[in-house]
Amino acid sequence: SPKLAAAKHQDEAAAKKNLYVKAAKEHSIPQDLNKVLENKVMETVLGLSYVKLSVVEMTCSGDADSEGIVSKSVSSHSDLIPGVYEGGLKIWECTFDLMDYFSEAEIDFTNKTVLDLGCGAGLLGIVALQGEAARVHFQDYNSTVIDEITLPNVVANCVSKGRRMGSGKDRKASKPPSKRPRKAKGSPDVLNRCRFFSGEWSQVSQLLSNSNNPCLKYDIILTSETIYNPDYYSALHDTLAQLLDRNGHVYLASKVHYFGVGGGVYLFEKFIEDKNMFRTSMVKTIDQGLQRCIMEIAFKKSC
Repeated sequence: SPKLAAAKHQDEAAAKKNLYVKAAKEHSIPQDLNKVLENKVMETVLGLSYVKLSVVEMTCSGDADSEGIVSKSVSSHSDLIPGVYEGGLKIWECTFDLMDYFSEAEIDFTNKTVLDLGCGAGLLGIVALQGEAARVHFQDYNSTVIDEITLPNVVANCVSKGRRMGSGKDRKASKPPSKRPRKAKGSPDVLNRCRFFSGEWSQVSQLLSNSNNPCLKYDIILTSETIYNPDYYSALHDTLAQLLDRNGHVYLASKVHYFGVGGGVYLFEKFIEDKNMFRTSMVKTIDQGLQRCIMEIAFKKSC
């Protein structure tokens, strides 16, 4: 009957919503930073060190991957398992688009409070750290990604011959790091500017707002390839509304359309427009391969 069909649809929608609600937690930074880099093999891209995924896939198991996302991703040959694994083990191409845009637009991170939302490898936040941001917070859906990918990447890029992390110019002029990261020394001053969180966006937003050490609003929120699934748009919009400073800016990099998932730049832009809280502008379009865009988002002045 129509009533039974409607009830079934509501139950399925509720179950789907609950599937994506993953509890939030803050990850502590180990005192012994060498343990963070233990058994990690590093590669280099654009002068930044990052954990080699194939090695993580071979070595990450048991307590190190309590969510089981590494084995599930490998066995299913999938970069996305909704509500289980949201792609943080891979560096997606729009991340590099956004990094290029930082240089082209001369985005100033100095003394800013920055959130790398859906951070994965954390490269965007690491660039903000190198730009002398006052604070950089990293968030990913999966705790395994934070512990096994993001935190090691931040630590590896904080190591600079025992000195504090230098500027982007210093990084480009330095020698590429070895495959085996050097011992982690001289990095606590940079790590003191960082916090790490895992969990679904609305849960993380609630944790940040209710904690004994609540964060300030963010001057800049960076996010790449996070609008592939329209089911997440409401949570993302509400998180931006709650965490962005009134004068802050969001820089979002995305493909124009995500085939097979349904999301994309123009669909999210329409979603934001309907909510009538933010203004958006397309600040860059990349036409090579699948068309990609960088969107800037800020509060409307009347909000």
